[in-house]
Amino acid sequence: MTEPEAAEPDCRKSSGVPDLRLTDALEAIGAATYVVDEQGRIVAANSLAEHLLGRSAEELVSQDAHALLHRGPQGQLLPTGQCSMRPSPHAGLIAQTDEDYFARADGTLLPISWIIAPCGTGGRDAGTLVIFHASEQAHDTGVCPEQTAERLSEFERLALLAETTSQLTSTFVVNEVLDRLVSLVLPRLADWVVIDLITERDEVWRTAVFQADGNTLVQHEDLQGPMPPIPAESPMPLSRALRGVASALAGPETYQGAPDSGIAAEQRRLFEATGMRSAGIVPLRGTREVHGALTLGRAKKPGNFTGADLALLEDIARRAGIALDNARLYQRQRKVAETMQNHLLPQMPRVPGLEMAVRYLAAPDASQVGGDWYDAFALPGGAIALAVGDVVGHDLEAAAGMAQLRNMLRAYGWSQQEPPSRAVERLDEAMMPITDVTMATLIFAQVTETDDGDWQMSWTNAGHPPPLLITRDGLAHYLTGGHGLLLGTGVRISRPDATTVLPPGSTLLLYTDGLIEAPGNTLDDGLDRLRQHAAALAHRPLASFTDQLLQRVQPPGIDDVALLAVRTPSKTHGETD
Repeated sequence: MTEPEAAEPDCRKSSGVPDLRLTDALEAIGAATYVVDEQGRIVAANSLAEHLLGRSAEELVSQDAHALLHRGPQGQLLPTGQCSMRPSPHAGLIAQTDEDYFARADGTLLPISWIIAPCGTGGRDAGTLVIFHASEQAHDTGVCPEQTAERLSEFERLALLAETTSQLTSTFVVNEVLDRLVSLVLPRLADWVVIDLITERDEVWRTAVFQADGNTLVQHEDLQGPMPPIPAESPMPLSRALRGVASALAGPETYQGAPDSGIAAEQRRLFEATGMRSAGIVPLRGTREVHGALTLGRAKKPGNFTGADLALLEDIARRAGIALDNARLYQRQRKVAETMQNHLLPQMPRVPGLEMAVRYLAAPDASQVGGDWYDAFALPGGAIALAVGDVVGHDLEAAAGMAQLRNMLRAYGWSQQEPPSRAVERLDEAMMPITDVTMATLIFAQVTETDDGDWQMSWTNAGHPPPLLITRDGLAHYLTGGHGLLLGTGVRISRPDATTVLPPGSTLLLYTDGLIEAPGNTLDDGLDRLRQHAAALAHRPLASFTDQLLQRVQPPGIDDVALLAVRTPSKTHGETD
């Protein structure tokens, strides 16, 4: 959501109340600013001026700026004739000075530099725009130490921005971006940080409230949670930041008046609960949208934030906004990819007497889709076809190739009523001219129930890790028969079939190589580890067997994992798994 650019200020005579349209225009300047009319009376002031002077807009408007604010080096009142800021001497001109003094509401003296310029008017009266900054030498001029903002050197500032860039852009997880952001600014810049995020439904959520207790970061979950909607017109600092309009300084006095919105009421509660006396509030802008707002606050940490500090906070927030852009885009893509993968992988058929369980784990660093797949479907003669395969790749192209091979294998398996080896031979012959798949491995099996109630499996293996058969008593061995070349070699040879009986209550495990391959280990190491854990879990119900197996084997996550487990019924009635 954006707002139109600020119009040229209309400096009409003060009526005793702030001109909200003029105040909004001053907020866009990004420095402490007020406007005086021809008589030197304040017409409007922005929030940065309110913060530096310790006075609300209502306390400033209609007051003589010289009498209220301007002081000499020792805090003495200055005769009107000696005022270098009076509008009349500079009518139509721009003037500035690097050393002057303003009186704050608490009686302290604020060393400042200022610049004044004529202010365009929509009425008959001319006015003067006054822009001022707190002097960097404030601590040498009698100002109370707690009023002086702690400043980073230019080297420290650049180092912080470089660290912010490297830390925030090296992750695509929103929560990690926020955690790293909190650690970067606390306790270096503040002792409180508050992050308000705008959700995809345009709701505001106070996502993080952290306090620095020494070097320990304490989360205050009681201050987190849903926030009221963003007001469209409110000039209050957080509301403007959430609209992406401007940054601002704020203190408890900013929110002491009657709240103009629910967000303003929540802000007053925040300042009361945290004890923050000074805060900088900046938008978290992405490239296309505003993600929220970042608030840094000081309660016990020496120094108040100044307008000069906002530039650093905006630089940090800009980098955080880009990181949130990337993280949210990545999460959307993963969600779409996960949905796509779930639709590509089929539901298991219901087969009387057989139990089946499937699991799919995407490689964390991949796109959440890949070339690994499992499949099971009924054949016309009553047999059940089982398949597990792996197309090279971890992206949408591999997933598309996987879907092509799976559907072609289904067609050959269903229509030809041939041994598994012949269906795979046909698939290999058609793969190169019909699909874009260059290489793949798979196991294709047919499971049938014999006349005496046993279950038998025939299969062929095209370069894939061997099936694992685990008996009810925990004996586990790999089915190494039926092994042939992987798909895509271009070599046309007959593929072998193998047949075995599946004992009652046994578990057949078909899987892809992501389950057994790990850096630093041989393939035999992975196979031995899988066999050992599968044997130990043979007595578990099938769903528990698959979950516990994945948990114990702990696939390293460098490749996708597809797993299909089938359990045959026990011979003895009444026996349970």
